[in-house]
Amino acid sequence: AAFFLLCLSVNFNDPGGKYVFIGLCAHGEIDIYQEKANDFSLSLCTGMNAAVRAVVRVGIFTGAKVYFVHEGYQGLVDGGDNIQEATWERVSMMLQLGGTVIGSARCQDFRTREGRLKAARNLVKRGITNLCVIGGDGSLTGANTFQAEWSSLLVELVKTGGVTAEEAKNSSHLNIVGMVGSIDNDFCGTDMTIGTDSALHRIMEIVDAITTTAQSHQRTFVLEVMGRHCGYLALITALACGADWVFIPESPPEDDWEEHLCRRLIETRGRGSRLNIIIVAEGAITKQGQPITSEDIKNLVVKRLGYDTRVTILGHVQRGGTPSAFDRILGSRMGVEAVMALLEGTPDTPACVVSLSGNQAVRLPLMECVQVTKDVTTAMNERRFDDAVKLRGRSFQNNWNVYKLLAHVRPPSTKSGYNLAVMNVGAPASGMNAAVRAAVRIGLIHGHKMLAVHDGFDGLAHGQVEEIGWGGVGGWTGLGGSKLGTKRTLPKKYLEEISATISSFNIHGLIIIGGFEAFTGSLELVEGRGKYEELCIPVCVIPATVSNNVPGSDFSIGADTALNTITTTCDRIKQSAAGTKRRVFIIETMGGYCGYLATMAGLASGADAAYIFEDPFTIRDLQVNVEHLCEKMKTTVKRGLVLRNEKCNENYTTDFIFNLYSEEGKGIFESRKNVLGHMQQGGTPTPFDRNFGTKMGAKSVAWLTGKIKEYSRHGRIFANTADSACLLGMRRRSLVFQPLAELEEQTDFEHRLPKQQWWLKLRPILKILAKYKADLDTSEKAHLEHITHKGVPAEANI
Repeated sequence: AAFFLLCLSVNFNDPGGKYVFIGLCAHGEIDIYQEKANDFSLSLCTGMNAAVRAVVRVGIFTGAKVYFVHEGYQGLVDGGDNIQEATWERVSMMLQLGGTVIGSARCQDFRTREGRLKAARNLVKRGITNLCVIGGDGSLTGANTFQAEWSSLLVELVKTGGVTAEEAKNSSHLNIVGMVGSIDNDFCGTDMTIGTDSALHRIMEIVDAITTTAQSHQRTFVLEVMGRHCGYLALITALACGADWVFIPESPPEDDWEEHLCRRLIETRGRGSRLNIIIVAEGAITKQGQPITSEDIKNLVVKRLGYDTRVTILGHVQRGGTPSAFDRILGSRMGVEAVMALLEGTPDTPACVVSLSGNQAVRLPLMECVQVTKDVTTAMNERRFDDAVKLRGRSFQNNWNVYKLLAHVRPPSTKSGYNLAVMNVGAPASGMNAAVRAAVRIGLIHGHKMLAVHDGFDGLAHGQVEEIGWGGVGGWTGLGGSKLGTKRTLPKKYLEEISATISSFNIHGLIIIGGFEAFTGSLELVEGRGKYEELCIPVCVIPATVSNNVPGSDFSIGADTALNTITTTCDRIKQSAAGTKRRVFIIETMGGYCGYLATMAGLASGADAAYIFEDPFTIRDLQVNVEHLCEKMKTTVKRGLVLRNEKCNENYTTDFIFNLYSEEGKGIFESRKNVLGHMQQGGTPTPFDRNFGTKMGAKSVAWLTGKIKEYSRHGRIFANTADSACLLGMRRRSLVFQPLAELEEQTDFEHRLPKQQWWLKLRPILKILAKYKADLDTSEKAHLEHITHKGVPAEANI
């Protein structure tokens, strides 16, 4: 696990009546699981700098002073020059950097009471009584132990003259807030830890590169990924690349796994595949607890099958590189929540950890989460592997079950007699192909005949339908765009032709994967049921659009890939601006009227402003932004970045804003503009979009199968109720089916938007991190209070 420490202080006894906020940022290790005091294994994860940046800037926003502690726990123990004041500018240009910019060091001193005494003295001398710890369960437990010892440490320091009685009185308590940073995603209580998504990006880049080599030479590749005690990285990688087999420590294979593995590889080759991919977590074991190494697997395949087999151990490359957009936003959100938790803390507040639950940042009791995490290890040590999988959480279980269905089940010889059709509608979005692949293969596993519809509703109307088999979708998971072809055509004027096609191919259920056109087109199909009986079949819509504007789902397939494309481009543009100095870039993003991409890319790239339709702005707002950038250019930060959603305002166009900034910034900065265009729709799908599409496709088939059976009468399907036409969406932590008729009431059809959008609540964070001096208005206060649950105490002047 990775261990990082970020310490914050709020002096509640400040005579001025304001909080004095003092922070220390560092990372190191205190490994409570090692028996030997000198047995350390320090590790890093990317995305931590986003959390550091957020804590520093939100702290300063509250009128606080912030300090870094360099060299981890060792710097906390040694004090002196290791503790330096942090400024707004010092955390500039940090978002795109991997690792941590404030140094790292192994520290055995903090394991001893003498070392913790020194650390306590350094904190007390600076009035620090609150710690925000960024790390894994060992680091968080160490901080919790520090908190438990705090009173006795103060007593000892007073007795030895290390601190005065007055200093001890002013620092009589120690509050703890934790953020979890670990690429393994092995901490129970949070859906995702900082660094995991970035690690998956590194892994998939390598897997995609290796896949092309394996196909060219008909090779079998064994890829070993990190995960000594947790198989999350291996499992998601296997789902995202369609691996033939995966070994994870939580669920060892059956005793005769060697035979099953070889048979699976033979079957894959027999279906025409030119490659085999086997993913193994470094902690993979047998049911007897014996390690399963990548070399063991290679030797098995070579000896029994004679396949050309190579081993690739990815190693520490998984920990490095540029953070993904998700990790930057996650770190920023957790950093804000951590500061708010400290501002609300009291001497009686127990240590908490900031976690991600669905799309919400929440606070949970630290030691309860640590205990559950330990329970997983205990279950594995006691060979209770089913319990270990359950303790990992519902998401882990679902991923594991979907993978077993897709990779370990042979399609049955008996047929269900049902025909399911799958199609893409609207603009292409990366991840569509993953959803199609999962739907086709799960449908075949259910015994259905699977039909591929080409070119959307247009193709459905003109009979462009063909049967598709298991091998027909092979290798689709990592492909961008739409292999089936997709169009924006709506079906209303083709209802008669579509009804004829459904009757001709005897289609019993329809899966529609696409954006807002898929949603509105499905509504038109439902409306046509009254006139055309053939349309009375179950329909499932899976949202897939870069705009993320489909009602009923917090996320759409393809939006994460587009967001990472924008963020990467902004990184390069910022680098250019930093090199030339005093330059502001105006970037136009896609999204129609939906400002999701502009807002989230603004958070991920550190933009100074993001103009969107949902948050109306005036010429006065533009003036404030220009003045803000003019003031910014007078400091050490000599570049600016402004994002504009393509339809945010019909009059304040990208050209208008560019000309305005160019004119008003004369003599202070230069302006440049970039319209990113359709590059946002292309590219290789991110791990999230591959996994998301796979799970959505699998779940849609299971739902359709149930609905077909429910509405089957004497060999015919007649589905005309509201719940027979649903959209499958992600709501917080769950995938849920919602009738299209209900979602119709929640939709602004004129602007192709849901009436309620969760991510709007994050916009105040973007403004705070961009250093705007103006107070938040009432609506933004409400948003911020929603994020922080209880709000901020009035005396904090936020």
